[in-house]
Amino acid sequence: MGVGIIGAGNVSDQYLRSLLTYPDLDVRGIADLDVSRARDQAAAYGLEFAGPVADLLRLDGIDLVVNLTIPAAHAEVGLAVIESGRHLWGEKPFTLDRASARQVLAAARAAGVMVGNAPDTILGSGIQRSQRLLMDAAIGTPTTVLTLMQGPGPERWHPRPQFLFERGAGPLFDIGPYYLTTMVQMLGPIASVTAAGHRARTVRAIGTGPDAGASFPVQVDTHASVLTTFASGVVGTSVYSFDSPVSRQRLEITGLDGVMQVPVSGFNGPTRILRAAAPDDGFADIPAGGEERDRGVGVLEMARAIRAGRQPRASGQLALHVLDVMLAIEESAASGSPVPIESTADTVPPLEDSWSATAATFGGERVAR
Repeated sequence: MGVGIIGAGNVSDQYLRSLLTYPDLDVRGIADLDVSRARDQAAAYGLEFAGPVADLLRLDGIDLVVNLTIPAAHAEVGLAVIESGRHLWGEKPFTLDRASARQVLAAARAAGVMVGNAPDTILGSGIQRSQRLLMDAAIGTPTTVLTLMQGPGPERWHPRPQFLFERGAGPLFDIGPYYLTTMVQMLGPIASVTAAGHRARTVRAIGTGPDAGASFPVQVDTHASVLTTFASGVVGTSVYSFDSPVSRQRLEITGLDGVMQVPVSGFNGPTRILRAAAPDDGFADIPAGGEERDRGVGVLEMARAIRAGRQPRASGQLALHVLDVMLAIEESAASGSPVPIESTADTVPPLEDSWSATAATFGGERVAR
């Protein structure tokens, strides 16, 4: 399946390193508002085409477009991709508001194309193993979930961090999708949230790169504390923060028979299980097993879903539900009141045991739009 990429920023390296290893995909080109940056990436990775977005969307042989633009452009670029007749894979967050997210999904339905969206860590071997263990009652019926995402903020390592502190980013919209998408995959849709937000500083400074030392404004809360109620009755407590000098990443599900720590921060880490019957034994690591996966595996799974005539696992519907939850968290933090979640998401089945990213399943036959 022919793939094009829009957005030649830092994250495009992560995608290209994996997409170019999948036999079922043929990455045909990359576009960016900064055409020179697109040309640099095309040269670095041996791509045939580099140029402006409009030219990429007229290019023959592209069936699926990966949208790696900044969050503020996700809806506009996504709609342009759909209008061109291509399937759309987007980076998180889906869009910045519910109306544009629904518009993207409606346009895709009308055009007969599919929409998938990051994060695709849910398809990594680590979270897949956790999901299967939970389904097999490794900790019994789940009752509560705890998530912690704390750190000092991306301005310490990112050479252009300003967009990560603008609307549609911050710890909630930049990192929250990894945790929320995983929780929805494993525990089902979210029914309501109650939240409080905080902004430790109104100005931050770039810590690395050519603009090191330059200051920029902080336009969003950099800390969110959230109480979550799932439709299943599970209750969650979460922290999403760029205000802590201590870095923590944890997604911990407690069940009637034990506790499970899910490797939410990557694709391939172990699941850790503590048995209620033997708490003094502590946590035992259960390796993910199987092949290692990386960013872009969701694009591949989506390509195979298109061929099979079904929705991708990391679907637009799932992304809309996660966006709805994040917006509700913002609204609750502003109002001080609980906010119900109107959207929902279907159950996300685990990948088949035989599923392999490195397999050539298309047999060399081109998949037409």
